[in-house]
Amino acid sequence: MLDLQFIADNLDAVAANCRNRGVPVDLEKFPALRERRNALIAEADQARHQSKEISGQIPKVSPADKPALVEKGRELRERIAALEAQLKEVEAELRAVQAAIPNMTHPDAPVGPDERHSKTVRTWGEPRKFNFPALDHVALCEKHDLVDLEAGARVAGHGFYFLKNEASLLELALVQYAAQIARKRGFTLHITPDLARVDVLEGTGYQPRGNETQIYSIADTDLCLVATAEITLGGTLKDQILDVGQLPLRLAGVSHCFRTEAGAHGKATRGIYRVHQFTKVELFAFTAPDVAASDAMHAEIVAIEEEIFQGLGIPYRVIDICTGDLGGPAYRKFDLEAWMPGRNEFGEVTSASNCTDFQSRRLGIRCKSPDKKGTQFVHTLNGTAVAVTRALIAILENGQQADGSIVIPEVLRPWVGQDRIG
Repeated sequence: MLDLQFIADNLDAVAANCRNRGVPVDLEKFPALRERRNALIAEADQARHQSKEISGQIPKVSPADKPALVEKGRELRERIAALEAQLKEVEAELRAVQAAIPNMTHPDAPVGPDERHSKTVRTWGEPRKFNFPALDHVALCEKHDLVDLEAGARVAGHGFYFLKNEASLLELALVQYAAQIARKRGFTLHITPDLARVDVLEGTGYQPRGNETQIYSIADTDLCLVATAEITLGGTLKDQILDVGQLPLRLAGVSHCFRTEAGAHGKATRGIYRVHQFTKVELFAFTAPDVAASDAMHAEIVAIEEEIFQGLGIPYRVIDICTGDLGGPAYRKFDLEAWMPGRNEFGEVTSASNCTDFQSRRLGIRCKSPDKKGTQFVHTLNGTAVAVTRALIAILENGQQADGSIVIPEVLRPWVGQDRIG
């Protein structure tokens, strides 16, 4: 979330940013709430000071004067309790407004309400032209017995699936491939829990409750299934104070990801493009509280994503995401969209976000520096190394051959143990 003082000092800019992002936030009551909070704090502090003075006077006064002071002390204690109760209510209202405000936006991010306003930064590779009728991944999976959607639906419902045969090996290969590249680039590997507490999800900017949530909650607990290892990796340092010399910290996490995909419809729900569970290798970083430092890490994460898909030989484009499609925590976001012949269009395969101090302020992750007084909130970043189901689609559809076989990318062959399917 944004700092309260920052919001107060930049109310017009914050309101404009909310409009650009399409986030309806009632900022009109913010100044009054903040003034009321400050007044209650000052009044409560004054009452405590008076109470302390009276407590010190009681042993020194005559027996005749003592009852009046005792009564005054009691009245002050009741007054303090009432002020604290009012302050708690006002702070809850203020916190609700503060939590609804999205992060500020990078000045170079495209402004617009939806994905049509995002901009292509660069492309790599040429979409393949087929001299035979190309199949989509669903038909290819049926042909080579790679995915069982019907069994997934019988066992867990629509949107679940079984990977089979070479598809199972490809998942394991993709995880190994992405993990090895992340490790080579200095990221510490983790296999993270698939569950996290509600406060950790909220800290990373997710909404674990309510009608709009994409999160599965575990009944009668404060636990949820994670939508990404961004949640668990970000939570590793919750409420910690770091030395700025430790930064940046680079983490990579392997986890299953669970999403309700509420409202999903159309061709995106066909096959395994949009599913309720998938495996992902996630990149996460903590940097010094400086935009130059986090921008540099952002570029590094995007470069790793590009290295992974260049190694797979998949054509892609890099998209600078517009304000209306950023999501609350992101200061700036770049997506990689891979060419998917079965869809005859590009489809999102990775996403990389610089969240500045938006998440760390919620999670209480700070750092101290020898040349600065107090502590500052670190910057956090996240990016997809590989989301297996989306990568599988791109591999199968781009690798299909006229004879019906599918060529496996060379970088994955050591783990798959063969050079083609079929």
